[in-house]
Amino acid sequence: MKIIIPMAGMGKRMRPHTLTTPKPLIPIAGKPMVQRIVEDIIKVCDEPVDEIAFVVGHFGKEAENNLIKIAESLGAKGRIFYQEDPLGTAHAIMCAENCLTGKVLVAFADTLFKADFKMDSSQEGIIWVQKVADPKPFGVVKLNADNVITDFVEKPQEFVSDLAIIGIYYFKDGAYLKRELKYLLDNDIKEKGEYQLTNALENMKAKGTRFTPGKVTEWLDCGNKDATVYTNQRILEFTKDVIRKSSFTNRNSSIIEPCYIGENVQLINASVGPYASIGDNCVIENSVVKNSIIQTNSKIKNAELSNSMVGNYAEFTGKSENVSLGDYSIIK
Repeated sequence: MKIIIPMAGMGKRMRPHTLTTPKPLIPIAGKPMVQRIVEDIIKVCDEPVDEIAFVVGHFGKEAENNLIKIAESLGAKGRIFYQEDPLGTAHAIMCAENCLTGKVLVAFADTLFKADFKMDSSQEGIIWVQKVADPKPFGVVKLNADNVITDFVEKPQEFVSDLAIIGIYYFKDGAYLKRELKYLLDNDIKEKGEYQLTNALENMKAKGTRFTPGKVTEWLDCGNKDATVYTNQRILEFTKDVIRKSSFTNRNSSIIEPCYIGENVQLINASVGPYASIGDNCVIENSVVKNSIIQTNSKIKNAELSNSMVGNYAEFTGKSENVSLGDYSIIK
């Protein structure tokens, strides 16, 4: 089985954190977002994943090498493909067309989830969904009495279903998906100026493909800073991570569960947690940090932080319940 991860978007809603770090590589509870996505998918697969394709923009060689290492750490071959222009979901998947053979999972890289089912790869197609209170901002599916998807409806203004598509799809026949995507591109079939996966799904359904829903127990968004901080909180609750078994300094400091602490962190007269993720080589001094993500090599001094994100190689001094500080920035 193969996994394709389209992740070439610029992550504009996550700026300033995505100006120097691709959004899928932003850490959530100590692991890059995309690594958590792939790990969670592999847990529900009913057979081994042998190849993971990452469709990226020009992230740079270091980021690409990190992605390959993520795949290899999970026992799969990693491959890098490029999407030069943001031409839609169907176009992004086709950028990895060499991987569209056999059984294929497609997962867009800003969706974390929790599920308590095992995927049945004998199904023709599975579209993962989550019940939502307000379906208007989402694409949703309608089901018949046999639990088969009958309709895809994009952002319904009148209620038709509360099962929102979360951005993870399984196809038993990757070559068939490839033909349908190629048809859209060859015939320049677009919606809102882009080639959409949902058009290919509609065509496949019309030809008799049976799509069934994979229902997750929780869908976690990383679309903006606040959503990402909340997702970090939920992941820490799920994993019960308290502390990484690594070298760190604790001088007169308290650690309140659950939280994540990286390598070579210095805690000096500090209170960290709950729901704090502190990246490698950070210094937290005379400060309280809770419900926040601090990335690597940053310094927090004489501060109170909550509901905040601080990037890499940054410095912050002060009191805030809602700071969003990018890489190499300093606020004193």
